[in-house]
Amino acid sequence: MLQMRKLSKVYRTHLIETHALRGFDIHVREGEFVAVTGPSGSGKTTFLNIAGLLEEFTDGEYLIDGVPVRGLDDNARSRLRNEKIGFIFQGFNMIPDLNLFDNVDVPLRYRGFKAPERKARIEHALERVGLASRMKHYPAELSGGQQQRVAIARALAGDPRLLLADEPTGNLDSAMARGVMELLEEINAQGTTIVMVTHDPELAQRAQRNVHIIDGQVSDLEHVTPLARVAARGAEAAVA
Repeated sequence: MLQMRKLSKVYRTHLIETHALRGFDIHVREGEFVAVTGPSGSGKTTFLNIAGLLEEFTDGEYLIDGVPVRGLDDNARSRLRNEKIGFIFQGFNMIPDLNLFDNVDVPLRYRGFKAPERKARIEHALERVGLASRMKHYPAELSGGQQQRVAIARALAGDPRLLLADEPTGNLDSAMARGVMELLEEINAQGTTIVMVTHDPELAQRAQRNVHIIDGQVSDLEHVTPLARVAARGAEAAVA
């Protein structure tokens, strides 16, 4: 689904050269839920921006759903991003003057969907996150957890194969964070691949795999979380 090989990212000025990623290797398989952890400045955000085709890389190889990204022009990159990828950010990025329906509608309008299809996608996405009955409410009428659910619905309405989440619970209290994490787990169980950057070790342990980044390199690629081990053992027992 997402594969980077020997990828590097260098930021250059006329005086300074900063290596944000170096020899970066990662393979996220279709249907996985991967948590990405690491200290501030380790390269997590750079990785996520490149994964989401928001930023170009300096060297190496990146394939998304089997498509090589290197050499694509802006239009091709935008088309691939719109068709394959959904984004969830720490800030909810709600437009305060628009109700929930219209907030979810904005990126669908940008992609050129006709009104009937947009309506069907919006209603289905809001139903998936448990907010179908509040689609005419405004962001100020919602809790932080509900606003993040709207942000998730906005991403899901585009029917992405890959969902990139950047600290999706960072602005929430622990109870709301658990609720959002449970929703992401449900979405993953329905087949969507999720890559989540988080500083919260408890949330990271709930993902199927934990990729740790230090100094722009993957340091713990195959660390499978305890919960994933339990699930795997359960699946093996069921087969037996």
